[in-house]
Parts: sequence; C-alpha cells; structure tokens
Amino acid sequence: MSLWGVVSHMPPEQFSSLFSEFPRSLRCLLADWLENQPWEFITGADSFCTSAASALLSAMVEKLRSEAGSNGQPVQILQQVSNMEKTYQRDPLRLVGIMKGILEGERAALLKRDRHLPLSFHRRQEELKFGLDLQRLQHRVNEIQVLQERRKLMEEGTRACQQMNLQESQRKIDGKLQGNELPALILEAVKELEGIKLQVLKRLHIWKRQQQLAGNGAVFEENLAPLQKRCENLVDVHFQLHQQVAAAGGELGSDLLSRLLERLNLVLSTLIKSSFLVEKQPPQVLKTQTKFQASVRFLLGPQLLKASAKPNVVKADMVTEKQARELALGGYGTPLSESTGEIVHNTVALEISTANGTSCATFKNMLLKKIKRCERKGSESVTEEKCAVLFSTDVLLGPSNLAFHLQALSLPIVVIVHGNQDNNAKATVLWDNAFSELERVPFVVAERVPWEKMCETLNLRFMAEVQTSKGLLPEHYFFLAQKIFNNSSASPEDFQNRSVSWAQFNKEILPGRGFTFWQWFDGVLDLTKRCLKSYWSDRLIIGFISKQYVSKLLNSAPDGTFLLRFSDSEIGGITIAHIIRGKDGSSQVENIQPFSAKDLSIRSLGDRIRDLAQLRNLYPDKPKDQAFGSHYNKEQMGKDGRGYVSTTIKMTVESERDQNPSPQGLVMTQPLAHNYGLPGPSAEMPMEHQCMAPDMRSSCFPAPSILSPFCPPEDISMNVAIPSTPVFHRDMLPYIYMPGTSPSPVLLGDLSPPGHMDEEMPEITPFSPASHLSPFESLLLAGSMGDNVGLPSEDELNQLLHEGQTEEGLPPPASHCSYPNHPHSGPLANPSW
Repeated sequence: MSLWGVVSHMPPEQFSSLFSEFPRSLRCLLADWLENQPWEFITGADSFCTSAASALLSAMVEKLRSEAGSNGQPVQILQQVSNMEKTYQRDPLRLVGIMKGILEGERAALLKRDRHLPLSFHRRQEELKFGLDLQRLQHRVNEIQVLQERRKLMEEGTRACQQMNLQESQRKIDGKLQGNELPALILEAVKELEGIKLQVLKRLHIWKRQQQLAGNGAVFEENLAPLQKRCENLVDVHFQLHQQVAAAGGELGSDLLSRLLERLNLVLSTLIKSSFLVEKQPPQVLKTQTKFQASVRFLLGPQLLKASAKPNVVKADMVTEKQARELALGGYGTPLSESTGEIVHNTVALEISTANGTSCATFKNMLLKKIKRCERKGSESVTEEKCAVLFSTDVLLGPSNLAFHLQALSLPIVVIVHGNQDNNAKATVLWDNAFSELERVPFVVAERVPWEKMCETLNLRFMAEVQTSKGLLPEHYFFLAQKIFNNSSASPEDFQNRSVSWAQFNKEILPGRGFTFWQWFDGVLDLTKRCLKSYWSDRLIIGFISKQYVSKLLNSAPDGTFLLRFSDSEIGGITIAHIIRGKDGSSQVENIQPFSAKDLSIRSLGDRIRDLAQLRNLYPDKPKDQAFGSHYNKEQMGKDGRGYVSTTIKMTVESERDQNPSPQGLVMTQPLAHNYGLPGPSAEMPMEHQCMAPDMRSSCFPAPSILSPFCPPEDISMNVAIPSTPVFHRDMLPYIYMPGTSPSPVLLGDLSPPGHMDEEMPEITPFSPASHLSPFESLLLAGSMGDNVGLPSEDELNQLLHEGQTEEGLPPPASHCSYPNHPHSGPLANPSW
C-alpha cells in the first residue's frame, strides 16, 4: 500500500499545516504518483537540480490535468492547476521543497502511529535515489562532452567557433565552470560513478542476504532483472565517461590520466566480478550420493560476452571453510588449487538466452560422490562443519577481449552421509542463515545472539515449514524461553534482554531429557507440518505450553474441558490434557499419552477427539464439535466396492476414575505393540463373537454360541484396531490370555467349522491337540468342543490352572478375579481404538 493509501484514512486535521501552499485536493489527485518521484534527493541549486525540478513540475501539471479530466473534476480544480504552474514555473526548486515537506509530514504521522515504515517504502526510496544519481552522472558526462567540444573549437579558431553561441554553451555546462575546470568536472564525475557503483554492490549484497534468509523461510524477491538493468546502465555510462577521460588526456596530464583510468578500470572490474552470482543455491544440507541442482547467472553477460564457437564453461567444486575464506580475502581472483570433494557432472556451458536477455549456467544432475573432511575445532561435530560449492569460469569481455576469472561461492553447506545427521545439520544452517552479517569473511557467525532475534527466527521457520500465516504468539515465546534457558520461575520481561548461545540451541542436552532444544523444536515442526497444519491455522492448538501451566488453566474449568499441547518430554508428540471432576468435587488433570505423526496417520487428531466422550469443551469454553467439526472425517458406512462391510478404528481412554469391574469379567486381548492392538470385547461387538474362556460361559450364552462359525464380514458390526506388528502366526490360530499371567499365548485350536476357509488363505495343516498341547491346554480345548464333552468342576479347574501356571513358571491366579481391577492386570487404557 502506498503512503497516501494509509494517511488518507487518518484524521485530516493532523495534516492541515502541510497543505497551506499546496491544496489537499491536488494531493488526493496525485495519490501515489507523488511518492514515486525523487523529490527528497534533489538537493542544491545547480543546473542539474534546476533541470530535474522543471521536469517534475511539467510532469505534475500533465498528471493533474489528466486526472481532473478523467474524474470529471470542477473547473475550480483546473484553475488551481493553472495557477500552480504559473507560480512555480519561475522557481521550480520551491515546488520541490513544498513536496518534500508534505511527504516528510505524512511519513512522520505514520511513524508515530506504527513506529515503522513498510519495507516496500524503503525499497522504493532506494530505487528513486539510484535513478536520480544515474541521471546526475549522465548529466555530468554530457557537460564534459560539451565543454570539450567548445574548447576544441576555440583552440582551432575556426569560423564555427566565432559563430557559436557561447552563452548557450555556458548555460549547458554550469555557470561556475571557467578556464581550467575540465579536470575538476571529470574528477567529480568519476567520484559520482564510484558512488553509484557502491549502491549497485550494496543492492547485490542485499539480494544475496535475502536469498540466504529465504533458506529459513523469509519472503524473497528472486527477480534479478532490475539488478541486471542497473548494472547494464551503469556500465554504459562508464564507457562514455572512459571515452571522455581518454579524449581529455592532453589536458589532464599523464599522471592524473593514469590515476583516473585506473579508478575507472577498477569500477568496471568490480562490477563484472560482482555480477557473476549463484541464482539458484544448491541444498544447504547435502547428502553424499544424492543428485542436486544449482544455477549461476552472469548479469553483464548479454552486454559484454561475445558470441564464439567455443562456449564458456562453468565448473563447480567443493571447498572447505578455510578455502572459502582464502578465496574471499583474495577477491575471488585466484583459481582453486584443490577441491575438497568429488562432484560428478560438475561442468556446464554458460549460455546466453536472447529471448529473455540472460546469461546462465544450469547444473541439473550434480552428485557429490565423496567428501574429504577437514580438521575440526575443539568439540565441533561433523554436522557443524561448513563448506560450499565454488562456481568458476574464464571469459573474454568487451571489444578489447579483456580476460576475467569469475568465481561465485554458494551459501554454506553441511555435508551428511546419513539421514540421522539431517536434524543437527539443519540447525547449523538455520543459525548461519539467521545470524550472519551482510558482508562477512566466510563463514563467520556469532556464537551468541539476542533472544529476541532467536524468536523471530523460530517464528519465521515455523510459518515457512508449516505453510501457515498464523505464527507464534508472545506466550509461546515465553514457554520456549523457559525451556531453552531452563528457568520456569522467570517472568517474560526477564528474557527480553537475554542472549542465547549456539550451545544452548543445539549442543547442550535439555535437563532431564535426551535431546537438545532444536531437536525438540524441529520435531514439533515436522509433526505440525505433516499432521496438524489445519488445526494450528484454526488456532485449536495452544501447543507451546508447560504441563504445570496447563494444570493451572484447567483446574478452574468445568469437567470435560481440554486443550492440546506439544509433548515436553518426547520429540514430535502432541497430547490432550483434560480435567476430570469427581462427584465429591475433586478435580484431576490428566494428560493422554502423546500422539506421534505415525499415530495421527492411522487416525486423525479430530477423529480421536470425537471418539472420547469425556472431552466436551475446548479451552476455555468452545464445544468440541463446534471447534473440530470441520476436521472430522466422514466414517464410511455399509459395504465397499468388494462387498465387504466397512470397519473403523476407535480410540478409548479409561482413567482410574473410569474403571469399573466387569461382570464375570475376563477380557481376552492381544498384547499391545506401541499403542495399537486387537481390541478386547466391546459394547459394540455382539457377545457371541467375543472370545471367552470355557469357565466364564453363562447359561445365557451356551457353548454352541462360542463355537458358532466365524461370520463373514457382512454379518459383523465391529471395530477393528490395526496392530503395528503381525499378531497371528503358527497356523494363524487365535490366542487367549488367562488372568494374572504374563502374555504367553494359549492356542485354542482351529475353531473354524470343517470346510470353512477363506478363499485367499492357504490350506491349514490338520492340527492334533494331543500332540501339541499340555494336559491343561487339552482340557481347555475339550471344554470348547461342545455339549458332548463334560466340563471340569470349579475345584478341578483351579487345580489345573495352578499346575499349568506352575509349569510355565507363572504366579498362581487369585482366587477371585474381577478384571480390570485385578492386581495382576493393568487398567484398560488403549488410546488407539
């Protein structure tokens, strides 16, 4: 948005004093056009400033008349424009002063309100200054040319000289120029050329710095066309000035001439070398034996390179930090003596594209085959070692075929050989990208940085990785500060002026943990990016909050209130904390076991929250269906395309408060692998399909119902949990587990009726109980064979249970088992189904 687009919505009385000599109505018509003119850079009263001011007055009058006519403005506006033209035509520099005052007043009001100006404003000002300075230099070169022509005519004493209008010539060059002012004018022009060169170099450095910050997620304007145009325009003026200096050699003297030519050649050489840069950087974390791409661009190539039968070739080499430092100190003019790594497909032609006017070399299939490690400093690890790719070429430029050795160094690269090094390598790159200086010796970076800058870096990386516009909040920074500084008692203000070290960031293990701060934060980034982007963007996740503060928030909340936070003790986990209140009014905050990205890929976070009836309101008081309804997945009902009834995964969490004794309860479940396993009996599963031990059968469910054939999927309505490891083996027989035992399976035998076999399953070898089972197991099997086999009495069964467990080395069962409160059985807490 333009400056006027902001201040026009502010109270007009704030600007009443600015429009005493220039009507506000005309300012409104000019809008942002006025801001795109170099008013504040027109200083002085020489011929150039006067000429520039006159040109701006003419352009303004034309703009106002055009806008007034197109918008149907009254005659009064046109009369104001005519009066303004008459007033300032005699003194256009006065108009410049008025416009400066208006713009400065508007900027001051905006700074007072927002305390900063938009970045786009600063960039526009820099562009305006460069454009005006280039015009001034061109004016100086023209003055030199006019002065040389006049003196040449005067020295020849020709009739043309006598007829020449000396007064007009004097006006063109400058009223102050007299006699021997040519050397002074040339020196002034060379000085201005060097100043503009510094502007171009600074803009190139800014572009490179922005490219580096883009590696951490910053917005980056990659377009190099404006910079290329600047370089080309400056080189054009340079050649004109060089020609004028050479022509004035006799008057300048050999000593001054040589110094001026040396300065001019240095300007050209610096521009040429600086305009060879890396347009597309190679990966900053580079794994050996992995293909990668990069490209370099020569901004002055289309202007200076001559077409030849033999194209110029660009070569890519790997260099160490020490080699990079030596090359930088030498001005990137010395060829590399030895590469520190072997890169395959490392040579590409520097091609000129006439279609878009560029000169580029694109490397599409490079591969780092191997790397030679250098000696590291102190406790520095492999993932802290920085190197770079050096791109180099030799070219002949200009009409005189000047030879140049061009080199461009990539951003710092950390080379890894295994994926488990990626996390620490990213930390090194992040730190270097964020905290390196604009112009530095490769690859020097601060060891300690202000915590405020670290917060900006973490926020930038988080938003870029997750691809969200919702960044970190002040309360998030407070939690992160407590974590990295290991201080939970400090206030937010205590961290404002603190600095954080590289060691605290990614070398020192967090107290009581097995990982560093960055390893933990990067795990949060990965989890959020992969599974939680939409939840975070909807502000459903508090995330960065301590378990202690969660308890403080929830203790005063109604029963069933919950919130989401990132696990403090695990890498890449998110947990649900919720409040439970008993009938006596007592409260307890429970934290469900954290979910990893793998967990959430099996069942989403929204669906898990929907599954848990004990979760009612997202903190502070938003109903969960209202908060997460858009994140619920539609459960598939009915049969699928193959005729099978659809199955679903459900999550349940039962705390100690929720546990109630099961009637006659013996629940047979699979051992859990991680959080996932086959479910035990469920309220949603018909009892006849639940596997029960023979002694637990009641009169309501006789033996035939247990032995009824497995129903095809279309006849069963049940939930299925997916185990993380295979749970069936050894003829694919089902298991049961007895109370009070370790999870050693007892085979029930083949419960399928004769001839019943899945058409995709191989035929199972007949199974003989007597040859495979112990007497205890055989008796259990006999009890499951139907009503024609007598069941043992309770005393016989208890004795056999005691003998069977004694044989297996297991403790005897309790006389009365009431699952799940049995002393040898844990609470049923299976958050994965």
